[in-house]
Amino acid sequence: MRGLFYALPLLLLAGCATTPPADPENLCAIFREKPDWHKAAVKVRDKWGVPPQVPMAMMYQESSFRYDALPPRYYFLGFIPWGRVSSAYGYAQAKDETWSDYQREAGSWLSSRDDFGDAMDFMGWYISKTQRLNGISKWDGYGQYLNYHEGWTGYRNRSYDGKAWLKRVASQVKTRAERFGAQYKSCEKELSRGGGLLGWF
Repeated sequence: MRGLFYALPLLLLAGCATTPPADPENLCAIFREKPDWHKAAVKVRDKWGVPPQVPMAMMYQESSFRYDALPPRYYFLGFIPWGRVSSAYGYAQAKDETWSDYQREAGSWLSSRDDFGDAMDFMGWYISKTQRLNGISKWDGYGQYLNYHEGWTGYRNRSYDGKAWLKRVASQVKTRAERFGAQYKSCEKELSRGGGLLGWF
């Protein structure tokens, strides 16, 4: 009994860890596998007016849907690990200062970057604010990703102009968002009726 008592917290922690979807290239497959993710995406759409395919495409790019994703390390002298290149963490790769802004403006102090629902709400807040501050459509995966990567001020100053690699990545996000959008259109009604895995129980 004592062994079970000590094991329970570990089991609970393991249950909180969410693995990436088996088919990350197909939004319908993602939402069928993870109905709670679909509920979170719909909640963000209703709250922020953000189409699910845009934050999902951005999240794919940022973390590959890993809850504990971290940025690369710095290497001192080329081989000695020396901290991380930024404070970004979690599904949305949100930095400390931006996450704090979100918690103060729209989330709560209990919001967590490794919680999918909280990460999606953060992205909805950011995308909505990007539209308000810089006039970028919530449906524009290219412009939204540039704002997400460079920040609102950086985007206004066109800090991305000298970064051909970033423009290529933003184009990839745009293409994926468009593909996700077409996929979602084909399964949205089914998923809204509870056609995910949980709908069978």
